[in-house]
Amino acid sequence: MLKVAMIGAGSVGFTRRLMMDILSVEKFRDTEFRLMDINADNLRMVSDLCRNLIGKNSLAATIVETTNQREAIAGADYVICMARVGGLEAFHHDVEIPLKYGVDQCVGDTLGPGGVFFALRTIPVLLGIAKDMRETAPNALLLNYSNPMAMNTWALRRAGGINVVGLCHGVQGGHKQIARALGLPREEVDFICAGINHQTWYIQVTHEGRDMTPYLLEAFEKHPELSEREPCRIDVLKRFGYYSTESNGHLSEYLPWYRKNKEEIDKWIYKGEWIGGRTAGYLNHCISKRDEYLEMYPKWMSGEAEYIKLGERSDEHGSYIIEALETGKTYRGHFNIENRGFITNLPDGSTIEIPCYVDRNGINVAWVGDLPLQCAATCRTSISVQEMAVEAALTGNRELVKLAILHDPLTAAQCTTQQVWDMCDEMFDALAPWLPQFNGAGATWPDIPQPESFYKISKSADSWLPPALRGEQVIVNTEERLSVGYKDS
Repeated sequence: MLKVAMIGAGSVGFTRRLMMDILSVEKFRDTEFRLMDINADNLRMVSDLCRNLIGKNSLAATIVETTNQREAIAGADYVICMARVGGLEAFHHDVEIPLKYGVDQCVGDTLGPGGVFFALRTIPVLLGIAKDMRETAPNALLLNYSNPMAMNTWALRRAGGINVVGLCHGVQGGHKQIARALGLPREEVDFICAGINHQTWYIQVTHEGRDMTPYLLEAFEKHPELSEREPCRIDVLKRFGYYSTESNGHLSEYLPWYRKNKEEIDKWIYKGEWIGGRTAGYLNHCISKRDEYLEMYPKWMSGEAEYIKLGERSDEHGSYIIEALETGKTYRGHFNIENRGFITNLPDGSTIEIPCYVDRNGINVAWVGDLPLQCAATCRTSISVQEMAVEAALTGNRELVKLAILHDPLTAAQCTTQQVWDMCDEMFDALAPWLPQFNGAGATWPDIPQPESFYKISKSADSWLPPALRGEQVIVNTEERLSVGYKDS
């Protein structure tokens, strides 16, 4: 029986989705899910909904709900983190304070002032999870979904001392778009994607072995829907020659060229949905959805509203990784891991997103080599911001936070040096309750590197012995020699 701890489980929709993905594997239908969240009301709702789904499908799985993180993690096989530290209150500050200084973010959870301060308050929580894992579940694997992905997983690899892999669905989403633009079934479109989270590039796209990359720009420009929805991404494709994984709104805020002023923003965003690039798009989306769960909860419970059906498995990597490690069924996905020469023109030690293969032997990383120079240049700029932010988060270096944001591309396109310093001081004050490194608590973390065994994730045998050592009858294969032909002796 698997034991899966889900930290930040108050994410009502995502928790149910990941649980049902795992339960779609027949072998895992007796899994024990430990749901943990600091919000007791959300935790109660999601626990009720998960039990309802399990009951409707007559499964043996169980739900344990708790507000105690250590209790949830103890003895777990896998830990899934999807926490949003600070909730909507902190998110307001991430977006609204920079906006006063002209830094216009659509999402603000990956780079920029919002992304850096999101990392500063999330990393302490993740390192607390890592501590509980080291002490109560040392063989567990952390599947991290919490943003900012690159900075969070970088800090965990450096100071967490646990097995961790970062997961995002941007690569899958872009793959679907490329197939639509080309007019091909998704399963017939093969690709290699590499870079850093939210700036990963489709450096190879093929159909039955034929190179499709030269056709992408024309295909996107002629597509009646995608040409309207993805103006920024298409312009980058036009200039760079490669398509990026992330949504139009996300990509626009990682670069210095598209959000300089209102006229430019209006030119490069798609106003039909929040992720198209509207100012504070994701914050406003979250606010609008805040009360929807309360409204929908009784309808989901009664079955009046549609619920997730058993076997309707999503593209999220988590369940496939668990299935591959537990059963040996090979899975290929794009994960966030440490660069160890896999992308040769990005810095070693940084967090990269790259093809990986998983089976019982663990996680095996594909070698990519050099990214196209223009793609690598954009990634390296972001990596410099990430590296400074991670160092600041672990050491409490306030000035390094400001230097990280000073080098952020979008901020640099808008602010003077003094404006960056003033903006950061204002954000430090507003976000102080969630920043133990900077609010006088004096929290810092020493380096505790990720175990070298990470890429060979294996469980301890504990008291289990193979049949030959248990005194049981051993089935011996007498055909031990390799035969290569008739009378080959």
